[in-house]
Amino acid sequence: MSAAYTILGRTVQPHQLALGTLGAVLLLVVPNPFKSKQPAKPLYTASSKGEEDFIKAYLEKHTAKAEKH
Repeated sequence: MSAAYTILGRTVQPHQLALGTLGAVLLLVVPNPFKSKQPAKPLYTASSKGEEDFIKAYLEKHTAKAEKH
């Protein structure tokens, strides 16, 4: 039988320790798939205030229309 570690009074095999370590790392690294995502806001650049107002109105009109479908 191979070497074993004693952790908190219990005998732990090396392969169990490796699997536990990999599982703990994956829980920290992988993002939560059940977390609600914020809808992406469109990025726009306007050269004037009038153009910015037009873009905002256009996007509001068409996103509301798209949500109905």
